[in-house]
Amino acid sequence: MEQRLSLVTLGVADIASAREFYRALGWADVDPAADDVVFFQAGGIGIALWGRADLAADSAVTDGGGWGGVTLAYNTRSPQEVDAVIEEARSAGARIGREPGPTFWGGYSGVFIDPDGHPWEVAHNPGWTINADGSVSLSSAG
Repeated sequence: MEQRLSLVTLGVADIASAREFYRALGWADVDPAADDVVFFQAGGIGIALWGRADLAADSAVTDGGGWGGVTLAYNTRSPQEVDAVIEEARSAGARIGREPGPTFWGGYSGVFIDPDGHPWEVAHNPGWTINADGSVSLSSAG
């Protein structure tokens, strides 16, 4: 298996509402006419919105209704960009879980939570590079 991630699917309560939230963040869905699943191109990977019950059944898991132990991340080129993205999410209807600020690891980050409870960390890590295409280059250890 190659070391890569192709698609992240978020289980949502209402696909239309979730689509509108992400559109309010400025995202464009791949097929605006689709109403059973929504796909967004996010750099080199895809993000999908699908009904939570359908996703749980398809993934062979029991949905306990709580946080699934995963946080999504959006890395930025500067602390000021963190602030701007958090404000954009707030304007789109996100709940702010953690206001932006300095981190214990030397960066700067905040957290917004989408209407279905999916947390997104918005972070600036001074040791990582955000390339022109938006992809992230992680620093190597050693």
